[in-house]
Amino acid sequence: MAAAVTAHAEGATLAVRVQPKAKKNAVLGERAGALRVSVTAPPEDGRANDAVLALLRDHFKLQRSQLALLSGQTNRNKVILVRGVTPQQLADLIPASDEGD
Repeated sequence: MAAAVTAHAEGATLAVRVQPKAKKNAVLGERAGALRVSVTAPPEDGRANDAVLALLRDHFKLQRSQLALLSGQTNRNKVILVRGVTPQQLADLIPASDEGD
C-alpha cells in the first residue's frame, strides 16, 4: 500500500504519521497508508510541525512556500499540502515501504 496521496486544487496532499522527540530527523518510509517521519523537536508550540515541514522540504527538495499543514496540528496524523505538484509526481518522491521493522 502506498502512502495516501490525493489531488488538491493547489497540488497534492500527503498523509503523514509523525514521531516527535525522536533520536534523529528522518523520513522512515510508508506504513499503513501514511509517510512515516521522525523529528527531534518536541510536540510543543508547533515546534514538531515546523520540524516536519522543514524535513519534508529538504527531503523532497521543495521551496518553503510549497508546503503547508492542512490538518493534524495537535495530532501525530497530519495532512500536508504540497503545492505545484501532481499526485503522481508526489507519489514518485515517496520512498519505498519498509515493512520489515
